[in-house]
Amino acid sequence: MEVIQIEIRFKLNGKDVRIDVPPDMRALDFLRDVMGLKSVKEGCAEGECGACTIIVDGRNVHSCLMLAAELDGKDVWTLEGLIGKGADRIADAFAEAGAVQCGFCTPGFIASTYALLMRNRKPSDEEIKKALEGNICRCTGYTKIIEAVKLAAEKVGDDFEI
Repeated sequence: MEVIQIEIRFKLNGKDVRIDVPPDMRALDFLRDVMGLKSVKEGCAEGECGACTIIVDGRNVHSCLMLAAELDGKDVWTLEGLIGKGADRIADAFAEAGAVQCGFCTPGFIASTYALLMRNRKPSDEEIKKALEGNICRCTGYTKIIEAVKLAAEKVGDDFEI
C-alpha cells in the first residue's frame, strides 16, 4: 500500500522549509519529532493546556489542534527560533518574577507572551489574561505569571520583533 504524503512549504524560525508530511500528522508531532523542536510539548492533546503553543503568522496557536499540512504557506516560530529575538528577555522576566517552577508550561507561556507583546507592548492585566487564556500552569500562581508578563513588557525594548 502506498503511503500518501503532502508537500508543504513554509518558514520555520526564519528559514524556508519544504518537506513531505502525512496528511493526518499533527503540527505538534511534526515540529517535535520530525524537526526536533523540543520546546513544543504535548500536554493535554486537546488544546486546553498551551504546552504546545507556537506562533503562526503572529498569533499563538496550539499545535496539537493543527495538522502539519496547515503550516503550508505560514510563518511559524517556536521558542528555539525566538531566543535572541526577545524570548530570552521574556524568560528572564518569568524567572525574576518567580513565575517558573517545574518549567513544563514555560515555553508555551513564553510563546503566548511573545505573540501578545508583538501586538501590544503595554498590555493591561485584562489583556494579559485574555492572551494567556489557552495556557495552564499547575505549579505557579497566575498572579506571578501576570507580573512576569508586565516585567517582560518592560524588558523587551524596541528591538523586539520577528
